[in-house]
Amino acid sequence: MKKAEMPVLFLGHGSPMNAVENNAFSSGWRALGKRLSRPSAILCVSAHWQTAGTAVHISRTPRTIHDFYGFPKELYSVTYPCPGAPEMAERVRGLVRRAQVRRDMEWGLDHGAWSVIRRLFPGADVPVFQLSMDEEQPAAFHYELGRELAPLRDEGVLMVASGNIVHNLGLMAQAANAAPYDWALEFDASVKKLLECGDDSPLIAYESMGGAAELSVPTPEHYWPLLYAMGMRRGGDSVSFPVEGMAHASLSMRCVMFSRGSAVS
Repeated sequence: MKKAEMPVLFLGHGSPMNAVENNAFSSGWRALGKRLSRPSAILCVSAHWQTAGTAVHISRTPRTIHDFYGFPKELYSVTYPCPGAPEMAERVRGLVRRAQVRRDMEWGLDHGAWSVIRRLFPGADVPVFQLSMDEEQPAAFHYELGRELAPLRDEGVLMVASGNIVHNLGLMAQAANAAPYDWALEFDASVKKLLECGDDSPLIAYESMGGAAELSVPTPEHYWPLLYAMGMRRGGDSVSFPVEGMAHASLSMRCVMFSRGSAVS
């Protein structure tokens, strides 16, 4: 039986506390998970795994990485004991042509991955594996690598790209509900509009989008995952935004879904 074509997700993950707090964002992720058909595996590209070169994690039992500090003890006790997907990781190595993807046994699942995936699939019964982002490559490389991964959609693999469209920790407010900066709202709205129009070029060359972009993306690692999701988009996909909003004045929590067919209810 032919598998349903899976959607592609970009999830704004925000603070690690979203992994344990019940708020509009975590509730939105749970609701989204209930709409999704069960994938055969989940490929995650997270802002929190950057490497020299590109790597894919191949362990059958990926560890839960608590890659943060200064948070409550309860957050460090959270684990997500899902299986890995080494066979699908090998499939990724075969699909990618623009980079030599090396095998990795050391990583696991960082909080950009498990903090959101545990809301989508709380049973931890779907295999998950991560692909790193080459920190030495430009934005266009990440977009094009995403395009090479698009065939995975036909094989039951759900892409979960995890980052934030707006991510400026230097100007972040302590209160989660602090009023967003005007520049943050401006850039988030501009990205949404371009995604709705299917106009990828300005989003790849985001640094040319003016002062709002400069403040919203002071470093690229949280923005790059969006480019992987955009690269996996296909003609005929609809775009929707299952979760929207701002947190701590300078974090966009916008989520993006590209989908068509029967894998989303």
